[in-house]
Amino acid sequence: MQSLQSKASEWSGVDSRDAFAIDDTNLFEKLGLQTFINLSTNFYNRVYDDDEEWFRSIFANSKKEEAIQNQYEFFVQRMGGPPLYSQRKGHPALIGRHRPFPVTREAAERWLHHMRLALGSMTDIDDDSKAKMMNFFRHTAFFLVAGDELKNQNQGAVADPNRGQGAAMAPVKSEN
Repeated sequence: MQSLQSKASEWSGVDSRDAFAIDDTNLFEKLGLQTFINLSTNFYNRVYDDDEEWFRSIFANSKKEEAIQNQYEFFVQRMGGPPLYSQRKGHPALIGRHRPFPVTREAAERWLHHMRLALGSMTDIDDDSKAKMMNFFRHTAFFLVAGDELKNQNQGAVADPNRGQGAAMAPVKSEN
C-alpha cells in the first residue's frame, strides 16, 4: 500500500525534498509573525469571497477570524516559530482536523488557487520563500486529499470516479 506522503508527492507533482525545503531556513525568523498573519488574512478574505458556492460552503460553519488564527498559528509553528497552534489547540493532526470537510482534489486545487494569489500579493515575502512555501502547501494539500480518500475507503464509501479529478501542477522551483 502506497504511503500518504508518496501519494501526496505523486498527486501534487512536488517531491518530498521540495515540499520540506521549508525546513532549510527558519521562515518565521526571516519573515516575522505579522507576515504570516497578513498572509492568512489575505488568503481567508479570498476564500470567504470565492465565487464558487460549493467551495465557500466548506467554510460555512467556520468563523473567518478563527480560521485566520488557526492557519497563521500553524504556519508559524511549522515554519520555525513558537508552537502557538499546539499551545492553543493541541497537536496539529492535519488529517484528523480536516476530517469533517470534503478534502477533494478539486477543493485542494481551489484552496491552492487562493493561496497562490495571496502569496503573490505579499511584497514582504521574497520569491525563494514563496516558492518553498507554495511547494509545501501543494504537497500538504494533496497529503490531506490522500487522507480523505483513505478515510472514505475505511468508511466503506462508494468511490466516485469523478471525485476530485484535476491535473497536477509542477512544483515551484526555488532560486537557491
